[in-house]
Amino acid sequence: MSKVSIRFFDDREVRAVWDDANNKWWFSVLDIVAVLTDQDDYTKTRNYWKYLKAKLKKENNQLVSTTTQLKLVAADGKKYKSDMLDYDGIIALGKTFPGTKANRFIEWFTYSDETIDGKSKNKAYALFDSSLIDNIKVGTIKGLQQIHGYLFGGLYDFAGQIRTKNIAKGGFQFAMVAFLPNTLKEIEAMVEGTLEEIIDKYVEMNIAHPFMEGNGRSARIWLDLILKKQLKQCVDWSKIAKKDYHIAMVKSVTDSSRIKELIQHALTDDIHSREMFMKGIDYSYYYEEN
Repeated sequence: MSKVSIRFFDDREVRAVWDDANNKWWFSVLDIVAVLTDQDDYTKTRNYWKYLKAKLKKENNQLVSTTTQLKLVAADGKKYKSDMLDYDGIIALGKTFPGTKANRFIEWFTYSDETIDGKSKNKAYALFDSSLIDNIKVGTIKGLQQIHGYLFGGLYDFAGQIRTKNIAKGGFQFAMVAFLPNTLKEIEAMVEGTLEEIIDKYVEMNIAHPFMEGNGRSARIWLDLILKKQLKQCVDWSKIAKKDYHIAMVKSVTDSSRIKELIQHALTDDIHSREMFMKGIDYSYYYEEN
């Protein structure tokens, strides 16, 4: 039960644990109750779930009997048993809550995995256990293309291919196509001896934006692989808030000090952990949500 996933609804975490024996995800009931009641207080959320369980039992609702208990990491860093429901159970739970928010949650929960991002995210999860991850040419353009091709193969016809069109975002023009090949060669040649040098390389790759789509998701994995190889560390992306990350990356075009500070404080030596990798993927994809 070591494969943990984090989904985000209205910027709130919904944790899930993969069940290899039954080939399905189990989702945290308390996380979803907190989302649907808009509650930040753990005790109040737990008490509401106790009240709802008692009510459902009284009504002979079978939902409670379908819950199972699995261990999740709490705020104190320790693992405690928590009530979990599978896919069908979560939909049934959502239907016990009235209002448009519950309907919107069910719509999000039902369809999120069917989008390009959802399918790509599942591929990203699989990367940890694939043979490719040990054969990626770390720190190279080819390596970045390997990552992008793996994440988006079959989803975009340009998966793994360097773009041939100029692109801009938020009024910022990424590297012009006419200069992109030379720019990428220069980035590839950048040294990777220190944390600052590695982040400088990552920032320059972000400015280059070599693909039509999927640059950030691919480049964050690329960055982590460089950090693992050179410094025996990786980024615990859950320690970098979405808003802080976006502001820092926008500023990095002229001043990379903030993104360096954020990454430095989020480094961990837990580089062989599947759970850390999965969490990194969850937050990386969350950064790209509108």
